[in-house]
Amino acid sequence: MSKVKVLITGITGFVGSHLAESYLKDGYEVYGTYMYHHLDDELERIVDIQKDLILYDCDLTDRNSVYRVVTEVKPDIIHHLAAQSFVKASWDNPEFTITNNILSELNIFEVCRQLELDPIIHIAGSSEEYGKIKSEELPVKEDNPLRPMSPYAVSKVGQDMLAQQYYLSYGLRTVITRAFNHEGPRRGRSFVTSSFASQVVDILKCRTESRIMVGNLEAQRDYTDIDDMVRAYRLAVIHCKYGEPYNICSGKTHKIQEILDYFLSKSPSKIKVVQDQSRMRPSDLPVLLGDSTKFRKITKWKPEVSFEKMLDKIFKYWVLK
Repeated sequence: MSKVKVLITGITGFVGSHLAESYLKDGYEVYGTYMYHHLDDELERIVDIQKDLILYDCDLTDRNSVYRVVTEVKPDIIHHLAAQSFVKASWDNPEFTITNNILSELNIFEVCRQLELDPIIHIAGSSEEYGKIKSEELPVKEDNPLRPMSPYAVSKVGQDMLAQQYYLSYGLRTVITRAFNHEGPRRGRSFVTSSFASQVVDILKCRTESRIMVGNLEAQRDYTDIDDMVRAYRLAVIHCKYGEPYNICSGKTHKIQEILDYFLSKSPSKIKVVQDQSRMRPSDLPVLLGDSTKFRKITKWKPEVSFEKMLDKIFKYWVLK
């Protein structure tokens, strides 16, 4: 019997690298797309498994490139993870964020239709889609109104709606997840957990002066460890109903301040905390807390890695880097 073929767009990214690793361990045939001009920065994420992957340099906004990859692979499962995923950067370049994120997905759908292929297509949405949540709406469920508060969030709403529409209109087997914050080793420095951890490690290794730059420390977020999120994504393509959104989250919130305090506790000497206005968003969500009851019922998933264990894994990663 031939192996199941899994195509992961953005395979050299944070989530993509962990997802690829998980599938390879279970004997799947894993393919991935990346952008050549990004590869130098991201190759280290897959260096241990690269020999077992089949990789394609592919601009997903170019339909011909997508056609070439999908024609050659003929995947059974597609995890579409490639995106401009940094919320702050979406304010700096909203046109790129929206064009890249929506057009890439559209090309995948249209190529699959053109080739008359029927893979399960996982669209990795985001809790940012909910945007301005009212206090009485917490914890937020999938049927809550979407009030996006950043260009990134708008792009993810577009992806979400497009996936629903292509299922309803053409029967594409789209699986839609709305992941809340997920962190772990290999996350880029621009994201808050890695930013704090890497800054503290740099100070401990005498690479920089003893101060840490921070943004909004009062925001509360719902965190899930990357290993739990990868498990959830794999369960989603097996169990979730097509064309419907599913929240994936822990159901608990932690202040950004808690993350900072944890990493600061790793230093034997006092570190000065400096608020950096460039790290503040034009609009931000004070609390983001999810309800994943719908997803848990259909998949039997639940988080297994604690918040503290997640932070410990991140810190150890930066110490060894």
